[in-house]
Amino acid sequence: MKKLLLPLSLVIAQMLAVSAFAQTKGGEADPEQSKGQTPPKATPAEKATAKAARKSEGAALARKDTLRRPGEETGAGTAKAATKQERAAARAKRKAAAAAALKKGEIASGEK
Repeated sequence: MKKLLLPLSLVIAQMLAVSAFAQTKGGEADPEQSKGQTPPKATPAEKATAKAARKSEGAALARKDTLRRPGEETGAGTAKAATKQERAAARAKRKAAAAAALKKGEIASGEK
């Protein structure tokens, strides 16, 4: 037991010493480097012109659709909205096909 205690205590002391020496000066900032130059305040007119420029640039980017490939249609697509009866008929057809597959044993029921 004594043979194990001495090396273990040395390892723990070394781990604590490394973490203690890795710390800085208590979180204090270097006074020479901590203060940067403050930029001059912008006037309301300068702010308004900058805002207008950003707004026009953003609107131009919004109009330009970068996701489309050249020559691709700009429409939303040719999807046809199905009526309520068509959806009900398709649902009944899928349900009947699934029930037939379950009866044949092609689909596991989940209970073993």
